[in-house]
Amino acid sequence: MDPSKIERYPHELSGGMKQRTVIAMALACNPQLVIADEPTTALDVIVAAQVMKVLKELQLKLDLSLIIVTHDLSIVAEVCSKIVIMYAGKIVEDGNTSDVFHNPRHPYSRGLIDAFPNILETKRRLQPIEGFPPDLLDPPPGCRFHPRCPYSKEICRKKEPTLVDMGKEHFVACHHS
Repeated sequence: MDPSKIERYPHELSGGMKQRTVIAMALACNPQLVIADEPTTALDVIVAAQVMKVLKELQLKLDLSLIIVTHDLSIVAEVCSKIVIMYAGKIVEDGNTSDVFHNPRHPYSRGLIDAFPNILETKRRLQPIEGFPPDLLDPPPGCRFHPRCPYSKEICRKKEPTLVDMGKEHFVACHHS
């Protein structure tokens, strides 16, 4: 870090500088695992890309395991080799990032991907996920996604699905799949 910045207060630093400082603090004890919770929140696209580049370089250079918790699918697509998608506190899909992006098996995963812009498909209309997330203090019985799911069946309303191996270490918790 620039010596002139060492004496500054946090409010005098940019968002990117703050993120880099927190990354440096996290790495100071030489951890084997770093958990980055929303590492690009409130950063512009350019700075977010720089921060993710730094994290990826450090991961490779220091042989770190890196867990990224995020709602930003572009980060996952660019940086992660494995993805676990959760809905209302439950794992609904788990697999190789490329497999999940190209062949999502859970309706929520498909909804996330369809709701995300793709610069290669300029004429594609974004599809929102209808409805609202459940109240986690009183979640619906069965599959927590069933009130919003276009494929919901009676079993979905009654029985919580378990993760099933769909092949190639791709797991899905869905009665429809």
